[in-house]
Amino acid sequence: MPKLNIGLTEEQRQGVIGLLNIDLADFYLLLIKTKKYHWDVIGPQFRSLHELWEEQYETLTANIDRTAERIRALGGYPIGTAQGFLQHSTIQEQPGTLPTANDMVMSLVNDHEQIIRNLREHVDRCSDEFHDEGTADFLTGLMEEHEEMAWMLRSFIEGEDLKPSGDRPGSELKESISI
Repeated sequence: MPKLNIGLTEEQRQGVIGLLNIDLADFYLLLIKTKKYHWDVIGPQFRSLHELWEEQYETLTANIDRTAERIRALGGYPIGTAQGFLQHSTIQEQPGTLPTANDMVMSLVNDHEQIIRNLREHVDRCSDEFHDEGTADFLTGLMEEHEEMAWMLRSFIEGEDLKPSGDRPGSELKESISI
């Protein structure tokens, strides 16, 4: 088999592959949680959350595949076991619990935000430490997708804070700001 010669040292490639496997583990656990909440959500928000989470787990599934393929393109092998995902993930499962719809949303917001923080760090390390701009760009795109998913979820929760008048908390501050 010919040696991989893409302008990165073995050490650089292995460093990037290690970061990507952490991201892969996080994405997989988030996929599992999102699907579980998609199945379990009840209440007046059922339909909107059920549909939102279906969109999000489809995006996560595509990004998991893209991440695993990026690992392979760098000559590595992606984690592919539940045990491996649990060992490398920076987010946590909540086995045996059935949170309320709002608690499900907050749990997913927290997970997306953790992943976003990790991706920011991984983008920097890919560029500065490993000199792999291709992976840095790849991770930046994934980070932007997680930022959008987190925003969608946060927007759902923020709607719960509307005052009976329809005003948002802190809206008195926004009145002085003209757009």
